[in-house]
Amino acid sequence: MKKTPSKSDWKRVLAFKKGDPIPYERGDGPYDPNDVEATRAFFEKADLIRGGKVVRRGKRGPQKAPTKKLVSLRLSPEVVEHFKSTGPGWQTRIDSTLREAIRKRA
Repeated sequence: MKKTPSKSDWKRVLAFKKGDPIPYERGDGPYDPNDVEATRAFFEKADLIRGGKVVRRGKRGPQKAPTKKLVSLRLSPEVVEHFKSTGPGWQTRIDSTLREAIRKRA
């Protein structure tokens, strides 16, 4: 396994002591990390990473208790075309059609 050489300025990193202002130059990034308001604004817009996955703000996260089971199912082209032609939510309509068929048989 090849190691990619680090592009970090390790002398600069190791010279930093806790409590010191963070060294900043204009080319370092979009905001001065010592500016509290700029830092707050940056993190308000930032994406979060949880469990190795990006969790964007304002987006729905994974369900705590999924109500449906993910499966792979092969259907005839006619069935898929029929349900897709009715617009978004076609998979939900297939599910309700199958549930209705189960109820009729019971």
